[in-house]
Amino acid sequence: MYRHLLLATDGSDRADDAVAHGLDLAERDDATVHVIHVVDTSRDGEPALSSAELVLDDLEDEGWEHVDEIEQLATDRGLEAVTKLCHGRPHEEILRYADEADVDLLVLGYSGATHTRTDNIGHVSERVVKASNRPVLLV
Repeated sequence: MYRHLLLATDGSDRADDAVAHGLDLAERDDATVHVIHVVDTSRDGEPALSSAELVLDDLEDEGWEHVDEIEQLATDRGLEAVTKLCHGRPHEEILRYADEADVDLLVLGYSGATHTRTDNIGHVSERVVKASNRPVLLV
């Protein structure tokens, strides 16, 4: 039985599949759903008043759209939902939040939005699986 599930999303089709499966599990166990979206700033860092800052603002807005949609899906099922949007390296932030929230299971898509090869696991998912001390379900 799960009490707290972490659903990580980047808005990709695989993430949407993982969210659907995670919500089914949460509903079965009446678990709290934690939804996280990470704006990846690992390549360029945080911009300082530039056009890159506008791009980050757009990425944040898009991230909140995904998170808010999942929160609504959870509450429509009568589930408690906690949301978070942050910046950083996605796998590190996902793992950090999982520890902070003491989640029982992390649910992620097998590959994400930037992954182009369907026969390989995505780099974020792979890093989470390798580094997590908690169960991880890839969908």
